[in-house]
Amino acid sequence: VQLQACGGGWVQAGGSLRLSCAASTNTFTGYVVGWFRQAPGKEREFVAGLRWSGGNTYYPDSMKGRFTISGDGTKNTVYLQMNSLKPEDTGVYYCATRYRGFSSTIDTEERLHRYWGQGTQVTVSS
Repeated sequence: VQLQACGGGWVQAGGSLRLSCAASTNTFTGYVVGWFRQAPGKEREFVAGLRWSGGNTYYPDSMKGRFTISGDGTKNTVYLQMNSLKPEDTGVYYCATRYRGFSSTIDTEERLHRYWGQGTQVTVSS
């Protein structure tokens, strides 16, 4: 599975961006997809997760209310809508996925995701 992430850019604090993650596979059925980010000098952290089959989502408490992950089956693409952006949201954002079959688990650890996109830079200025 190859993932192509895009949609990053520069935005002022309070603004919005929508990131996209398109997959080379013809379906995400049975997969969980996660968004991660890595700020300069920091470890990569989990931002949001989606279980494609069923549409379940999961967010860390710090991301709830501002970030929304969703999927479009017609385009085999997962999105991350980011609103009310803050300078601390600056970083490289990655999408990642793994096959989970019928499991309802949404993985939050990066080591559990097998396939990764190349990352897209998000810069939020104050």
